Amino acid sequence: MAGYFDHNATTPLDERVLEAMLPYLKGSFANPSSIHRLGRLARTAIETAREQVAALVNAHPSQVIFTSGATEANNAAIMGVGLRQPLGQMLFSGVEHPSVQEPMFALNRHGWRNQRIPVDAAGRTSIEQLAALLNDQTHLVSVMWANNETGVLNDIAALAPAVRECGSLLHTDAVQAAGKVTVDFSASGAHLMSISAHKMYGPKGAGALIVERGLELEPLLHGGGQEKGRRGGTENVAGIVGFGKAAELAGQELATQQAHMLKMRVRFETGLRSALQESVIFAEQAERLANTVFMAVPGIDGETLIMALDRLGYAISAGAACGSDLHVPSTTLKAMGIDTELARCAVRVSLGVSTAEADVDGLIEAIKQQVKQLQGRAASSWA
Repeated sequence: MAGYFDHNATTPLDERVLEAMLPYLKGSFANPSSIHRLGRLARTAIETAREQVAALVNAHPSQVIFTSGATEANNAAIMGVGLRQPLGQMLFSGVEHPSVQEPMFALNRHGWRNQRIPVDAAGRTSIEQLAALLNDQTHLVSVMWANNETGVLNDIAALAPAVRECGSLLHTDAVQAAGKVTVDFSASGAHLMSISAHKMYGPKGAGALIVERGLELEPLLHGGGQEKGRRGGTENVAGIVGFGKAAELAGQELATQQAHMLKMRVRFETGLRSALQESVIFAEQAERLANTVFMAVPGIDGETLIMALDRLGYAISAGAACGSDLHVPSTTLKAMGIDTELARCAVRVSLGVSTAEADVDGLIEAIKQQVKQLQGRAASSWA
């Protein structure tokens, strides 16, 4: 996977995670709701995973609701509030993932109002921008911990007091943050937090919503009484076990992985500037995830560059993988005030724990070659 630079979209399954999952894909296949011995073994495995996930984000195991992934977790938080609380206003930052924005839009049909919180030039939500929109009709605020395209980090703990003071709930999509930076649910002041397994070398199809104790949400899925009635449906035991193991490993190896990916990011950005001085790195000076570079070469269409690199065996992306349309400029960059033409040139490079110096150097050279070729073709067409 030397040419894979799309780790914010998904990560490869860690072999140690697969090893932990295999027994529950084979012999230990029982339904965890069954009371016989095999069922109890499956139940124990789920509860162990719940403890592992809780430990990664400094939450109590009872606060962890397992879901099918981050999209369900975000929907469970937003719809869970919207179907339980009195009608009012919901706020979301201008750079949120579609799985946060779309359920809020869906609640408009039920009488809810929503409004975007403006962000600064780096895509961050400030307390001043948020406070200007808070009022006694605000019942939910959603601000992501780390942006999936730029990697920019928000200070959730700094935003939380104002949200709580006005009587609102605070949700944070921490999908890109968990496993890459220290995430402390208890210290953040958030009421709700979404995380996902496949962003931290775990399996797809497993996620979690972390919920403050005592907070009642309307379940999205009814029936069966699983997750203490908060999420009906037979649990994905193998996926949950894999999630738990991935969370455990992420916590143990966080410092080492952060240092490695930051080293690779610095190498990539330094090499990119040397190879293509006209290149732009969005939110370059902001505090970002160690593994993420959202960049553009002015005049080079992002989709064209992605496909040219793909033919050479390099996988990068235009930004958010979920529901992204390569022909539509990034909504994150639009919210940041980036010119539309430059936004169309944007591509995302997201590094992983196995990314090596040779991989980074190879990508830089490939980008340089393809950009020069594309610039040459453009010049020829004007001749």
